[in-house]
Amino acid sequence: MSESSATRKAAVWVGIVFLLGVAVGAMAGYGYERWSVSAARAPLPEPVRRAQRVDQLTRELSLTPDQAKQLDQILMERHAEVKSVRDQSDAQAEQIRQKGRDQIRAILTPDQKPKFEEFLRKLDEERKHNPPH
Repeated sequence: MSESSATRKAAVWVGIVFLLGVAVGAMAGYGYERWSVSAARAPLPEPVRRAQRVDQLTRELSLTPDQAKQLDQILMERHAEVKSVRDQSDAQAEQIRQKGRDQIRAILTPDQKPKFEEFLRKLDEERKHNPPH
């Protein structure tokens, strides 16, 4: 093997290793970014959010301890009311969704129904991982 051939072969290998390093680094960076962004967006539990809001308003409005306690109670009660309305609304939306699915099933052929059920399975799985609230 000539010296220029060996040099060319070594350069090709160095290039391949470099490109693989870039690809692996890019994939790792992308994965880390997705993980860190999703972790940063994770909603705080309601009691934590409420406590933060009470602390914020206590500081900004110079609330007394009694007022802060009353504010916490008000926020907790309103949250429960809103949650109740959302739960009812979600249940109604689910009924409407099921009605639509049943209507679609009624117009499908026997060959189309399994494909539609698979579509719904994927859709429901996606909805489970990415809830609207």
